Amino acid sequence: MAEPDKPATSMRSLERAIDILEVFDSSQHALRLTEIARRAGLPVATTQRILGVLEARGRVERDAGGYRPGVGLIFGAHAYLTTSPMLIAARPVLQDLAAATNLTASLFKRIGWSRVVLARVEGATPLRYELPIGERLPLHLGAGKALAAQMADDQLSEFLDRLDSHTRADGSTVNRDDFLAELKIIRERGYSQARGEREPGMASVTAPVPDPNGVTAAVQVTGTFTDLPEERVPALGVEVQRAALAIARRTP
Repeated sequence: MAEPDKPATSMRSLERAIDILEVFDSSQHALRLTEIARRAGLPVATTQRILGVLEARGRVERDAGGYRPGVGLIFGAHAYLTTSPMLIAARPVLQDLAAATNLTASLFKRIGWSRVVLARVEGATPLRYELPIGERLPLHLGAGKALAAQMADDQLSEFLDRLDSHTRADGSTVNRDDFLAELKIIRERGYSQARGEREPGMASVTAPVPDPNGVTAAVQVTGTFTDLPEERVPALGVEVQRAALAIARRTP
């Protein structure tokens, strides 16, 4: 009998472990073993074995309610936040942007079909809703539009095919043709704007961070409708584009 391909087997085990960890990325509560296996598309026995290893390493935790992300995941996140060249470059730029506009300045990065908050500097008036670092957020609302506008046509088409609902915070919906038309405008002027799309009463202006290898990050300023009236949008569009370019230039 031929010897099993150990490198291939090890790689498959690694992929399965990552599949299981990604199940927890969007979970808001503890998950049962069978639910984790179903979402990961793995046999229950395989899932249980991998969870045992991850639990021993502190990457998942277990109690009577099931499994949840473990405290050990914080170490990797902290290492990323303190060593990422783009984040190191972005922090002083965000501080200057928040001070100049009196608005909250944030840096986002696209990961697959979502975006994540990587850094934030509060403005003169702190946001009245929580926006945790690391939270998974949509690409079709708010700052996500500036990132979606930079996606290749095939990527964008696949993303829209997967999108279940294009509903804003106020309950209004946008059809695919209107959304594509808006993305075209965003590409032409270099920034996006949003009003009450993800959070009622909140507005934002966002610009993508230039990258010759493909744009995956964006800079945003956010405030209330009062703090960010329509007439401020063009000037803020210039400000966020300058900030985005400064981050790109400072990133090695």
